[in-house]
This record gives sequence, structure tokens and C-alpha cells, in this order.
Amino acid sequence: MIKLAPSLLSADFCRIAEQIAQVERAGADYLHLDVMDGRFVPNLTWGPKIVGDLRACSTLPLDCHLMIVEPERYVEEFRRAGADIITFHYEATPHAHRLLTHIRELGAKAGVALCPQTPVSALQDIAGEADLVLIMSVNPGFSGQHFIERALLKLREARTLLDQCNPACELEVDGGVGPQNARAVVEAGARVLVMGSKIFDGGRPAEAMRHVRELVS
Repeated sequence: MIKLAPSLLSADFCRIAEQIAQVERAGADYLHLDVMDGRFVPNLTWGPKIVGDLRACSTLPLDCHLMIVEPERYVEEFRRAGADIITFHYEATPHAHRLLTHIRELGAKAGVALCPQTPVSALQDIAGEADLVLIMSVNPGFSGQHFIERALLKLREARTLLDQCNPACELEVDGGVGPQNARAVVEAGARVLVMGSKIFDGGRPAEAMRHVRELVS
């Protein structure tokens, strides 16, 4: 089953509860939360306080994507705030295996993300410990970027790796995904599609969600 994870980074925060309700009714599987620290990526977003507030708006799983340095320092706070899936970047910590284990011990699903320049082979020794692998199809930090076509090859490589060592692990793609390429990323092996601007920018998130669902069903 293909899962859709609207990225709230692109939502209108003046109407956030309303827009969350719209995508929830339209069949969203996760709510994707992009956490940025201005160091690992050149942008700032929100911390555990906002995640906790958003937790009260929905019963959907919160898919918390940490684009921060030293993620091991903060995973407990995000878990307490209500994050159900906590994904950190492979490039952001020297102890990825330890951190995957720690996140799972906290009761959350543990994910690891790869920036565009990081090969899938970097996950060879830790893929078996992950609940989710996230392939970035843009350079992390900003919404609305163009899809990097080579991400399709990386998705295929990641799909092969996971099928061999951890078939239950979800494969997620984030960045520049929309109606124009949703089918292609699914055919390449993605099972969770993160979409922000393509869902929220038109002002009709529920309609956009249904359209993408039709394309990949």
C-alpha cells in the first residue's frame, strides 16, 4: 500500500488545524514534520513545542524528520512531544546504529535519511535496524525545489537493499514529488510519498491528495 505524508512545512499555519483536518479526511497516512536547525540545513523551522501542539490537532502518526546536527541530543524531547516516527540524517551523526536502537527503545519507529550526495551503500550495515529509510530527492532545507532525477536510481538501489535485509522497512521519498512524478517514484520502489507544496500551495489540499492517490493506486 502506498502511503501519503503531507509535509506541514508548506501548510498555512494561520489555518493549520483546518488544513490538517482536510488532509486527514482525504486519506493522509502520516503528517510529515520537517525540523531544521539552521546548521545542518540553511533554514529554521520548529522544535518540540510546535510538534507537541500539532500532536493535539490529529491522531495521525507524526513523521518527524530531523534535519539537525547531533540528533542524538534531541530525540527524547521529540518523542515526548508526540513524534511517532523519528528520522535523522546519516550525515549528521557518527553513531547511526546506536541512534536507531535508541529511538526504537523510546517506543518510536526509527528512520534514517540520505542527502542526495550520499550513496545507498552507506546503509549496508544499518538498514536491518531501521523502520524507515528516507531518500531525499532534493537538497534538504527548503520546500518547493525541483526533483533530482537521479533519486529514482537511488530508490531502486534502496528497494533492492531493503528487500534483501529488511523487507518490513518502509522506503520514503521527500522532495519535489507531485502528480508529475508520483507514479515514477512508486515504480522505483517508494512506498511513502512526502509532498508539501504540491499539496498545499493550490489552496485545495484534499483535492490534491485525492488526485495523487488516483495516480498511484
